[in-house]
Amino acid sequence: MDPDYPVTPVPRHARKGFFSLMVVLLGFTIFTPTMLAGATLGTSFGLSDLLLIILLGSLVLGAYVAVLGWIGARTGLTTVVMARYALGTRGSKLASVLLGGTQIGWYGVVIGTIGDLTAQAFGWDSYPARAAIMVAVSALMCATACYGYRGMYWVSLVSTPLILILAFWVMFRSLDEVGGWAGLAAIHPTASMSLAAAVTTVVGTFVSAGTQAPNWTRFGRTGGQAVVACLVGFLIGNGLMIFFGAIGAITFGEGDFVLVLYQLGLVGWGLFLLFGNLWKSNADTAYAFGVAGAELFEKPSKIPFVIGGSVIGTVLALVGVHEHLPQYLGLLGTFIPPLGGVIVGDYLARWRRTQMPEGEPLPRVNPVNLAAYALACAAAWVSGQTGFGIPPVIGILVALVLSMALSRLSPRRPR
Repeated sequence: MDPDYPVTPVPRHARKGFFSLMVVLLGFTIFTPTMLAGATLGTSFGLSDLLLIILLGSLVLGAYVAVLGWIGARTGLTTVVMARYALGTRGSKLASVLLGGTQIGWYGVVIGTIGDLTAQAFGWDSYPARAAIMVAVSALMCATACYGYRGMYWVSLVSTPLILILAFWVMFRSLDEVGGWAGLAAIHPTASMSLAAAVTTVVGTFVSAGTQAPNWTRFGRTGGQAVVACLVGFLIGNGLMIFFGAIGAITFGEGDFVLVLYQLGLVGWGLFLLFGNLWKSNADTAYAFGVAGAELFEKPSKIPFVIGGSVIGTVLALVGVHEHLPQYLGLLGTFIPPLGGVIVGDYLARWRRTQMPEGEPLPRVNPVNLAAYALACAAAWVSGQTGFGIPPVIGILVALVLSMALSRLSPRRPR
């Protein structure tokens, strides 16, 4: 039996304390590509407006993830297993394919990014050199994910504090370039962006990955611990990375601190930031598609699916598909937040007292919640096309309200 319990509730003896949860979730969100989202905000707003937007977006993101994390700790279940109770034993396969497939794609993007940036640092232009880097780092990340929660905890415990110290050093170095906080506040925006688009950018950075927060909070001893750990990770950690990216874009014209360190001639520190950061974040990604695969094929171990997904993601990076995936994967992100909304709404309406008991007879398909999910996805897509509202938030709210309002119509037994 897999010690990480991918398809069964985490037993009480395997639960972790608050500090452990906080370390893992903070390590999950201290993710350098998030800085690129901050870079788009940094050139579009003054300092006071920028801080307000980051705070508002991070509060929305943190609140959503905290509720899902709370449910994960109370039930001991992963997101894809909770989807069985909301969508049915067959309907939940949609969640496993969507969440697992998207994470494999992002895994490939990160592997390709590491290969390209490492080759850039050493001036290696040959394809074999980049390919060797991609294969080596993928094997390391895959092994960490196979080791499970404990593996990700120890990697995060060691690397996250060092990465934050380095990031704060770069930030203060950046402030020196513009004359401190006063100089930064005096810089006028060179681009424009609407408030709704800016908040969407902040929320969108981690709303899809945050939907899978129960994969880790299910190890929490209490729901309260999970809520606070999620807020530390997604409100503070993710908000800091967006702010760092904004600072880098304003002062150096580059949001990614890895490339800022390259510009400063600190290639070694840049590589440390690159590897330390993406190692732990991509191990979390591999873990996520591992538990999704275990649910999809109803197997007790995540390890074969971690390995298989890592191989697929690495192949995508080796053939260069990773350069074309981000926009497509971002589109899929429209369809992931409503899934979290359905799970939250259905839990509050039908499962809060019984905590999704193991062995509960469930219908193969719950057409009511599937319809709520489809309508919420449509609402989120229309929101994005028209520029009205914040698409991920619209999708979550519509899914939550519909699943709660229609809960009495949901089948309770197999049909």
